[in-house]
Amino acid sequence: MTKANLQRGDFTPLAGNYSKFRPSYSTTVRDALLAMVGKSPGQIEAADVGAGTGIWSRMLAAMVKHVVAVEPNEEMRRFGTQDCSGLNIEYRNGSGEDTGLTSHSVDLLSMASSFHWVDFDKGTAEFHRIIRPGGRFVALWNPRNIELNPLLLEIEAEITRLKPDIKRVSSGASGITETLSERLLATGRFDDIVYTEGSHTVEQTCDQYLGVWRSVNDVRRQLGPELWETFMATVEKRISGLDGIVTTYKTRAWSARSC
Repeated sequence: MTKANLQRGDFTPLAGNYSKFRPSYSTTVRDALLAMVGKSPGQIEAADVGAGTGIWSRMLAAMVKHVVAVEPNEEMRRFGTQDCSGLNIEYRNGSGEDTGLTSHSVDLLSMASSFHWVDFDKGTAEFHRIIRPGGRFVALWNPRNIELNPLLLEIEAEITRLKPDIKRVSSGASGITETLSERLLATGRFDDIVYTEGSHTVEQTCDQYLGVWRSVNDVRRQLGPELWETFMATVEKRISGLDGIVTTYKTRAWSARSC
């Protein structure tokens, strides 16, 4: 990839790695979220907004009647359409603030690892318009539980060493998630806010682990081209020779009922 500065939220040059290497979410959390909708999964019509390459869309599609995947980035949509071929998933161009979906058309609207990119007020108003009364909005993330692996803690510390003032806005363990329940309730559009989490372990080859890092926008953008290359070289050297890396992911989800 070129050493030009990566733009905030632009996954165009990262879509291939995102499609190939990003891990899935907890199936236990998915099943719990679907159970809150109040319909049998096979009757649920869902929208996955900020769907990216369709990782969460495919997990929903395995259980629900139909999924509309809304994604603003053309390259992510291209990979998503390819990865979701033959499934009950329909890709559309749209954003969190302007989905293009019909009012009161879905029982479940989710944003997986993407709600932090949306204007909160405009996005929640749009979601409330689309969700049927009593339906659910879900925001979820899939951060790594690095505390369980000293190697991952060491690698994470390298980021802070390179840029002490870095702010991890897209991490599911910080940023918007710290006050999300309170902010959703304060909109007056949602109630019955439920937090759910579940962990699952992924065994990755070194190439897969590096591929996940290469799909990241937030850290890469904040480090800038030179520090990013330094970081990736350090990580590659540190894991060289290992048989693989065991990473525990913690799916964190907030489900809110549309009033």
